[in-house]
Amino acid sequence: MTQEPTTPSHEPDDADRPAAAPEPTATEPAPHETETLPGPAEGDGERRGVLDQVEEPAKVMRLGTMIKQLLDEVRSAPLDEAARDRLVAVHEASVKELESGLSEDLVAELHRVTLPFSPDDTPTDAELRIAHAQLVGWLEGLFHGIQTALVAQQVQAQQQAGAPRQLPPGVRIIPAGAVASDDGEGRHPAPGQYL
Repeated sequence: MTQEPTTPSHEPDDADRPAAAPEPTATEPAPHETETLPGPAEGDGERRGVLDQVEEPAKVMRLGTMIKQLLDEVRSAPLDEAARDRLVAVHEASVKELESGLSEDLVAELHRVTLPFSPDDTPTDAELRIAHAQLVGWLEGLFHGIQTALVAQQVQAQQQAGAPRQLPPGVRIIPAGAVASDDGEGRHPAPGQYL
């Protein structure tokens, strides 16, 4: 197969066309995950995906697992005042540790959704359960967003790998044995003399 360029067309090239708005590759349902993942054409870094917002994913996963386990323990048995005080300290320390593994946007959101305990009173079992359940729910939403973003990236990579390769505009493939004519069409040569 031979590739020969044809006569230039009078179509505007890509540089003359207005840039189309990039389509988001994945969006998440929760407010902290509404930003889109950058696609291959969006290398300018204007948009940050949920994957970029979790700076220390392993740490966030460990803390999330610990907090969920703690919530299960709080649900299973009544707590005395000392245990409730200890759980308040663990809850506050967990939130501070989470902050160090998240972006500023997610830290601000975490502060908006988690309310501090009253420093004067020891919270009840129900208050502790609600606070821990709220934190676990927020973390599960974050983890769901991370998983969704990873799946979207994998799908996008598979689509790019499976997309057929296209020739640049103005390039044609002329079948073997054909001769390019002035009009850009390939035609087979007339039979010649054989020796």
